[in-house]
Amino acid sequence: MAGSQIERAFSLIESLTSEPRGLPMQTLSEQLDIPKSATHRMLAELIRLGYVRQNPENSRYLLSTRLVAMGFRYLGNSGADIVQPILDELARQSGELVRLGVIDGERQTWIAKSQGARSGLKYDPDMGRDAPLFYSASGHAWLASLSDAQALLLVERQGVGPAEAFGPNAPKSNAALLERLRIAREHGYAWVVESSAVGMSALAAVIADPRDGHALGVVSIAGPTARMSEARMHELAPLLLETVRELAAASPASELFV
Repeated sequence: MAGSQIERAFSLIESLTSEPRGLPMQTLSEQLDIPKSATHRMLAELIRLGYVRQNPENSRYLLSTRLVAMGFRYLGNSGADIVQPILDELARQSGELVRLGVIDGERQTWIAKSQGARSGLKYDPDMGRDAPLFYSASGHAWLASLSDAQALLLVERQGVGPAEAFGPNAPKSNAALLERLRIAREHGYAWVVESSAVGMSALAAVIADPRDGHALGVVSIAGPTARMSEARMHELAPLLLETVRELAAASPASELFV
C-alpha cells in the first residue's frame, strides 16, 4: 500500500471500524499491504495516543471509545440538535426508520437516525456507513440529482460489490440504474423494494441547498416490505418531501451541511 504514514494510519483505523471484536496484527498487515514491522509501530503509537487498545486475552487490536466520543462531541456541536427533532417527527408519522445521510465529496454517509417502529421487525443498520449508491434508495436519490455521466462515475469509483451484498431487485446493469434515476427525477424521490436487502424497502429524497440547489444530504424512510409496499411508500412521499424542505431551510444553521 502506497501513501503517507498518516494515510496508512487512517486506513488502519478504518479497517478496525468494521471489526468490533478486533483484528490480529497479521490480518491488518495483509489487508493494508503494510509490512508487519510498520503495522506494529503504527498500532503501538495509536495505543499510546488512546485511539486503539489491545485485548490481552487474544492479542487482537480494537478501536477505543475515544473516537466514538469525538464523533458524538462533533455532532453535538454541529447542529445535530436542530436536525434530530425533524427526523424524530418523520419517524413518528411514518412509523419506520428514518436516516440522514450527509454528502461530503464523493461520499454519502449515514450520520443520524430515528426509529419510528414501536413493535415488530425494526430495520436499524449501523450509522457511519457510506450509503451504497448502486442499489439503495439513498444512493439513487443522490445520483438522480446529478447528470447520468456524473452518477455513473460515482458508482464506478465506489464499486458495486458482490451480488450477495444486495437484494434480488437491485439494478442488473448501468442502463437499469439510469432508468431508475430517470423515474426518481420525475417523482422527486427514489424508492426501492428488495434492492438493498431481501424483505426490505426504502424511499429517499435529497436535501437541496437553498442557495444553489446542490445536494447537501439525503433523508430516507426504510422498513420491512411487509409494511412498506410501493403503495405505502408513495403515501409517505409527501411527508418525506416536506421533511427535506424543512431540513433545507434549517441547513444554514447547521454545520452538518457545510
